[in-house]
Amino acid sequence: MSAAPVPPRLTASLLAPGAVAFLTLGVLQAMYGAAFPLFQERYGVGAGVVGWVASAHFLGSATAPPLVGLALGRVSVRAVTVAGALILALGVLGVAVAPTWSLVVAAALVGGLGLGTVSAAINAAYASIGTRAANLVNAVFGVGSILAPLLVLGLGGVSLAWPFVVVAGLSLLTILATRIWGVPGLRPPAAGTQAARPGPLLVLFALVLGLYVGLEVGFGAWLARHLGSVGFAAPALILSGYWGGLTLGRVLTGLVGGRVAPARLVLAAAALATLAALAATIPALAPAAYVLAGLSLGPVFGTTLAWTASRLPARQVPYLLVAGSAGGVLAPAGLGALVAAFGAEAVPLALAALGVGLTGVVALTARVSARLLPA
Repeated sequence: MSAAPVPPRLTASLLAPGAVAFLTLGVLQAMYGAAFPLFQERYGVGAGVVGWVASAHFLGSATAPPLVGLALGRVSVRAVTVAGALILALGVLGVAVAPTWSLVVAAALVGGLGLGTVSAAINAAYASIGTRAANLVNAVFGVGSILAPLLVLGLGGVSLAWPFVVVAGLSLLTILATRIWGVPGLRPPAAGTQAARPGPLLVLFALVLGLYVGLEVGFGAWLARHLGSVGFAAPALILSGYWGGLTLGRVLTGLVGGRVAPARLVLAAAALATLAALAATIPALAPAAYVLAGLSLGPVFGTTLAWTASRLPARQVPYLLVAGSAGGVLAPAGLGALVAAFGAEAVPLALAALGVGLTGVVALTARVSARLLPA
């Protein structure tokens, strides 16, 4: 196998298409929940029905990655990204102008399909460049998630349509960025680093990502409930701190993470998040522990994708996102069942157990990855 080209220098023009794309995705991902009251007012749907629009969106986004994995073997990353951004724009414009609730839900499904397409293509492209690039572009997703409620608050009072029109505009801006600067092509693993038998390793990487997303979403979904149960007066503030820590962790990894081997970085991050969850069992430490958990988990997602791309062809990266979606669905539901059975005090212990599982699978993946390298 020939050596992979020298990784490109991380310039603004290299990162710009990924940054614009992930800003768009972050805004849309966080917009539906913030807009629930507006949907209820406009379409007259109840609390039990309004969640369908978010469910349709996530179903679409979970459907896209395997299709992208197949497409990347045939067409360029740029072509897939442009197609995904167009689908996203059409979907959110449909949400903005749909006259009936059923059409809103259908349009959200289309928008989610576009989001999942762009996410899978951009993640594969920047993961193949390395840890720093993957984390920097993913950090911008968090910025978009912070902006989304502000857009709904500022523009939703005029019309429900306007926040989604803004997302459509950002989608077109993503297409413009890809035309101006291009999208990084998928880079092969360096000579001597690609696993000789990729199947078992792909399964392990998928398990790592599934457990990670389950842990990330589990913290986000249940930490406020736990803090409220132990008498903390401002759990929403700590929840914001958790997501802020997650974003900061990605930024810091994007700046200095290239100095640490991906396997070691992911292992250390998983272990530290586990310790933070254990610390949260002590009420006095819980607020700081949850913010630390977010900071600890920040490097895991992008670094795991970069680690995967250093051992397997980058076109395999989209398949990991399916496992991540499964973890995001199963973990909050499982934690909810534990809370129902044992009370909110069970949350940090359950998260710690999930962290132990993640840490163990990361260690196993590192060992198998080393063993499967060509002699």
